[in-house]
Amino acid sequence: MLTNRQQELLDFLKERHRTTGIVPSTREIQEYFGFASQTAAVSHLRALERKGVIQRLAGKARAVIFPDELDREEIVDIPVYGQIPAGMGSDAEPEAEGQISLDKTSLGLSPKANVFALKVRGDSMIEAHILSGDFVVLEQRNPRNRDIVAALIDGETTLKRYLVDRNRPYLKAENADYPDLIPARELIIQGVMVALLRQGFGAR
Repeated sequence: MLTNRQQELLDFLKERHRTTGIVPSTREIQEYFGFASQTAAVSHLRALERKGVIQRLAGKARAVIFPDELDREEIVDIPVYGQIPAGMGSDAEPEAEGQISLDKTSLGLSPKANVFALKVRGDSMIEAHILSGDFVVLEQRNPRNRDIVAALIDGETTLKRYLVDRNRPYLKAENADYPDLIPARELIIQGVMVALLRQGFGAR
């Protein structure tokens, strides 16, 4: 039997996990519930673990299993590549710089979906609430109109919104200070954004 506060914390963990693919940090738990210290947040997590309603995964940063949902969960590691500009394009090749542990089904994805993550730099997507230092999780699939995508446009990589006008695709920033990007030669979609992870989530 959980106390009211323990149930509130469990609901908070599940909601954040469902929407972001990770559980909140102890500092985020502390701030959300107004605990006096992070130690109090850790104590509540340990209580949930003792009661068997969560299971923390050793060696996986901020990865938690909810035993009552094991029939649908599949925690997997996805690669985090180098920074992608949310600004003007860059022809730099991405470099793997860590991993994220998440449950693909919590993002509405098939377990077989091919996903990866990129770190954002720049401010051209701020009106879509994508900030410099955030991580975007992307699925390799064909885009739909208005999807946010990582794209190679005329040899340069960027993160923008994908739009189609009169059967002609182009990229649009979510910041009025940046122009639309219309491909002169090629536009290759590298991935479609399926989740946004705020900076500090703990890629490893």
